[in-house]
Amino acid sequence: MKLGRENKKRTSPALSSSAADIRSRWMLVFGIICVAAALRAPFTSVGPLLEMIRDDLGLSNTLAGAITTLPLLAFALLSPFAPRLARKLGLPNILVLAMLTLSMGILVRSASGTVTFFAGTAMIGLSIAVCNVLLPGLIKGKFPHRIGLMTGIYTVSMNICAAAASGLSVPLATRAGLGWRGTLALWFMIAALATIFWIPQLKSLGAGQAGTASPSAARVWRSPLAWQVTLFMGLQSLLYYVLIAWFSVILGERGMSAGHAGWILSLMQLAQLPFTFFVPLWVGRMKNQRLPVVITSVLFITGILGVWLGSTALMALWAICIGIAGGFAFGLAMMFFSLRTRTTQEASELSGMAQSAGYLLAAAGPALFGLLHDAAGSWNLPLALLVLASVLLFAAGMGAGRDRYVGDRL
Repeated sequence: MKLGRENKKRTSPALSSSAADIRSRWMLVFGIICVAAALRAPFTSVGPLLEMIRDDLGLSNTLAGAITTLPLLAFALLSPFAPRLARKLGLPNILVLAMLTLSMGILVRSASGTVTFFAGTAMIGLSIAVCNVLLPGLIKGKFPHRIGLMTGIYTVSMNICAAAASGLSVPLATRAGLGWRGTLALWFMIAALATIFWIPQLKSLGAGQAGTASPSAARVWRSPLAWQVTLFMGLQSLLYYVLIAWFSVILGERGMSAGHAGWILSLMQLAQLPFTFFVPLWVGRMKNQRLPVVITSVLFITGILGVWLGSTALMALWAICIGIAGGFAFGLAMMFFSLRTRTTQEASELSGMAQSAGYLLAAAGPALFGLLHDAAGSWNLPLALLVLASVLLFAAGMGAGRDRYVGDRL
């Protein structure tokens, strides 16, 4: 009996420690979900309210267009520097700081006039850029055997909230009487919740452990494989943002009503959602990712050719093809950051490099394709270039999908 009691006493601290580890791990999972949810809603909620914001603030169409472009430019400009900030301040510290800045930016954006609106928008863009870059590296470091699952949870949480924000913005502003300011301010609650979940992680993740200068940054920028991942990320971003911006307009010019075109656009986005979750789970178990790259490119080319040359009666089918392709492409891009690197720092460096170029292309894409339409007088040239972008996506993906690492010597 005495020996049994002694064994119980000896094992009790271990059991307690194990329970604490499990609780800490679940807190980290919920923290990642909350951060992911906060990374798109403050951005996608603006588009449906753009006309209301423009009229209330007295903005020109040029300034109104900058509302969408400014966060994308912030993503592009800050992404390469986020890993350096994480090395200097510590990754948990910089993530908490980013979420605090995001929370404040949401409130500042809804505060009063034009200056505060754009200041808050810039704060939101900079905060989201930091989290975009660092979360894939964090997932690789803290969940090395569950990268596919956690990447799927991260991406689907982000995209569900993005779609919900787009759909709820107008009803909340008009039917609920919140106006555009109240509607945009609502997303403060998700950002604040994410901050609350992250504060306990400061201790468990080693808040004070800021890194030293790493040679991985220079190695990543010199790697041909890293450039293939970057090109894949950039082209899938270009395809997504161009289609989101112009798909309804293209359908309208083909004789479809605005309501029907809006439904088709929603269908395209809904088709994407399940694949942003399942694709990371699938590709994480593969030796290389070339097969899903082929599927992605074939679906993009089929869908775009259908929109361009196919029957309008089958437009829902073309939209579903494009949506599934977008889910594949985004899931693959997020997984490449982990699968093509060996360390958390390398994953963050590759993520920063790829997202910088990717969002720069995304920011320029909609305006460029609108300009091409105006110059050519039709959508033939822009849609042909989207098909070409899909072919280039295939070429970049076949390189990025190889079973290699960015630090390897070729």
